[in-house]
Amino acid sequence: MNKYFRSNVDAMASYIPGEQPRHGTKIIKLNSNENPYPPSPAALAVLRNIDGEWLRRYPEPFGGEFRQAASKVLGVPSDSIIVGNGSDELLSVIVRACVEPGKKVVYPMPTYVLYRTLTEMQSAEITEISYSEDYSLPLEELVAANGSVTFIASPNSPSGHVVATDDLRKLASQLSGVLVIDEAYVDFTEENALALVKEYENVIVIRTLSKGYSLAGLRLGFGVANPKLLHGLFKVKDSYNIDAIACAIGTAAITDQAYKNACVAKIKASRNQLATDLKQLGFHIWDSQTNFLLAQPKEGNAEYLYQKLKERGILIRYFKQPGLEDKLRITVGTDEQNQALVEALIYLLDTRDKRDGEERFKTSATP
Repeated sequence: MNKYFRSNVDAMASYIPGEQPRHGTKIIKLNSNENPYPPSPAALAVLRNIDGEWLRRYPEPFGGEFRQAASKVLGVPSDSIIVGNGSDELLSVIVRACVEPGKKVVYPMPTYVLYRTLTEMQSAEITEISYSEDYSLPLEELVAANGSVTFIASPNSPSGHVVATDDLRKLASQLSGVLVIDEAYVDFTEENALALVKEYENVIVIRTLSKGYSLAGLRLGFGVANPKLLHGLFKVKDSYNIDAIACAIGTAAITDQAYKNACVAKIKASRNQLATDLKQLGFHIWDSQTNFLLAQPKEGNAEYLYQKLKERGILIRYFKQPGLEDKLRITVGTDEQNQALVEALIYLLDTRDKRDGEERFKTSATP
């Protein structure tokens, strides 16, 4: 045990993000669900015209410019919006504000494993409820667990499925704690739960500019909730948590809905084609309403394919955890990147099939 840390921090496992190769590395990166297209030209124009005065002074502490822009786009009052240094910071703020030792955090699995990490940091109780094979929401179990905070990612990672708004409504109406609906991938689906914020005081919807808006490197996210709920969260956030540059660029990006929607349309079309190509190679593919696919190779050789693709300069995501050991999560790239992945898989699967056939022949020929 390390003498410098709290016992729960010393005992907990670190969150492991997707591998991030150094800039300039020649690699096809399909492991972290980043948008393969550049940010809005309007956002890049703001970046090119940064005023040094923005850096000399502290930024506006609540991201007011961005809140006004998001308010217009979403049709919600600006005082119902909280801005964070990425949506991950807002998840942390919620847990720190609402959870302590003896309190419970609840979520269905598999899902975003940061929920577990944040709960462990608070020495709180974790209740993980398994999704069924069809990823239907375990509504009764979640209600019975009745956490101080309940996390539902919709669309979910790594499954890619969306939780029906009616199911989320039933859940919100029966929980006494906070229901966090994590909509990081909402730009790639047709359904969202934003209406529940007006219906229930205990609901907060979390979104990010990392996925649909191609700003993963900027770190800007936001939450939408009843101002009564946000009041407590504002007490916990850092004093100047949103830097001025992020706020200005994010404002331009969220305002440019036409550009974002055009990129999303291209990703959806590429997602459908990639799913078709992988199915032809024998993969089982779950329906996805995100910018990634959950894929299960027919031979169950997910880790082998992950390692071999990495050797060939293609990064995808492999989770060595229960229920996912035989599956891969593949970010949808450009059509050219997706084709390179498919061609690499064709080669690897053909090579392995030939090698396995030779081994079987040697075994059967042994006297």
